[in-house]
Amino acid sequence: LPRNPNPVALPQPPIPDSCFPRVYLVGAGPGDPELLTLKALDVLGRADVVLHDDLVTPQVLAKVSPKASVFRVGKRCGPKRASQEEIHALMVAYARGGLRVVRLQGGDPVIFGRAGEEVRALREAGVDFEIVPGVTSPLGAAARAGIALTERGVASSVIFLTGHPRVHDPSGLAGSDLAWPSSIRPDTTVVIYMPGDDYALLAGGLSARGLDPETPCLIVSSASTACEQVHLSTVRELPRAPQLPSPKLLIVGQVVAPDRLRQREESAWAYLSTAV
Repeated sequence: LPRNPNPVALPQPPIPDSCFPRVYLVGAGPGDPELLTLKALDVLGRADVVLHDDLVTPQVLAKVSPKASVFRVGKRCGPKRASQEEIHALMVAYARGGLRVVRLQGGDPVIFGRAGEEVRALREAGVDFEIVPGVTSPLGAAARAGIALTERGVASSVIFLTGHPRVHDPSGLAGSDLAWPSSIRPDTTVVIYMPGDDYALLAGGLSARGLDPETPCLIVSSASTACEQVHLSTVRELPRAPQLPSPKLLIVGQVVAPDRLRQREESAWAYLSTAV
C-alpha cells in the first residue's frame, strides 16, 4: 500500500524554476539498495513526491525522504494501479505545482521501461526532467554469479530481449510470436527480461534461431536480493525447469556454463541445480 494514500499539499510549495529539473526518472537497480547510485540516493533523499513501480523493493523505498509522498503506480501482469497516461498526468501536475518529483523504476529506466513515453509526455508538457541511470538486473545477477556477460573467446556480444510476444510475426519460426531477431550467433550471451512461465516457447524460439540444445541457461529470480533464487539448465531441458517467482530473468550462453559459475554455499543460492 502507498505510504500516503492521498497527495500531500505542502503549506508553501517551492516556486518552480524552469532551469531546475522537476521530474527525475530514476533507476532503482535490481533490488539491493547498496547498488543505488549516489545520484539516485541524493534525489530520493530530497524528493517531494515519489511514483514507484511494483518492482522497487522496500529496502530501496526506505531511502526516500520521510517527508515525501510515496505512491505505488505499478503495472505488472494483472490489475494496473494506474494507466501510463495517468502516470504522465501525475508527473506533470506535481511538477507544475513546484514539487520535486521522482519517477522510480526497477533496474534502469531506459531498458525495457516506459522512460521513452514518459520523456515525450514531459517534453510535450514543457516540464524539465533528468534521467538517473540504474543498474539493470542482468548486471546485478551476473555480479552475484561471478560471471562476465561478455568474455574473450566465449561471448563477443550480448543481446537484451524480452519474453513478451509481438502482435504478429509472419516469419514462421518456432516461437515466432517473440519479438526476437531471426538468428542468434552461438558466441552471443542472450538475456531475456520478463521470461514469463512458458519456458517451452522460449526454448523453441532459442533453438529455431540457431542455439545448440545443450547451450547453458540460468534462471535468476529476485536478482541481487536476499530472496534471490537460481536454476541452471540447458535449452533442451528448459521446458522442465521449475517456475521460480517473479521478477526473474533468463541468461543463455556459454558464460553460464557450470564451470564458470562461482561456487556458492547453498544458503547464498537457495535453488541451484543442473539439468545434466
